[in-house]
Amino acid sequence: MVSEHCDAADDASALALKILVAGGFGVGKTTLVGAVSEIRPLRTEELLSEAGQLVDDTDGVDQKVTTTVAMDFGRITIRSGLSLYLFGTPGQDRFWFLWDELAQGALGAVVLADTRRLEDCFPAVDYFEHRRIPFVVAVNCFAGARGYGAHDVCRALDLDRGTPVVLCDARDRDSGKEVLIRLVEYAGRMHTARLLDSVG
Repeated sequence: MVSEHCDAADDASALALKILVAGGFGVGKTTLVGAVSEIRPLRTEELLSEAGQLVDDTDGVDQKVTTTVAMDFGRITIRSGLSLYLFGTPGQDRFWFLWDELAQGALGAVVLADTRRLEDCFPAVDYFEHRRIPFVVAVNCFAGARGYGAHDVCRALDLDRGTPVVLCDARDRDSGKEVLIRLVEYAGRMHTARLLDSVG
């Protein structure tokens, strides 16, 4: 009986946070969610079609054969009592109407970037900056891509001062988890600062 009561109390005190994973087409959002998720991730991928070639820019991602058409979903436990629910956004312009719905109640976001197509993450950076949603930029280090440091990427994207830029491998669970921990820490500091500003 005591054990059941303790389990119920633990469940009640558990914190679940909503995180978005965004970025350009083919940057690795589905891969990241799948790599870190401790549950079987939900995917809404469809095969790329000839009709889609007229509206989707596939330069630089010629090997890509599927695309997310709604969202990806996964969950990861960062530590006891703290879980993150991950919502991967679709990358193409024509699905951006879904972003407002997905962003509701989000603590923050990861903007995945590919240095070969850095301009593709500008819309995601603008989206989160304008809505004051804390985000980190995670540079997905693709094999064969020229390496750039975090400072170079920060300058190229003209990020607000203090916005974290981290290098990662979206295929690697530990690397992805580190990105998420950095985001939670950064978003926590941002929300605390805003709360203090509103009180002061």
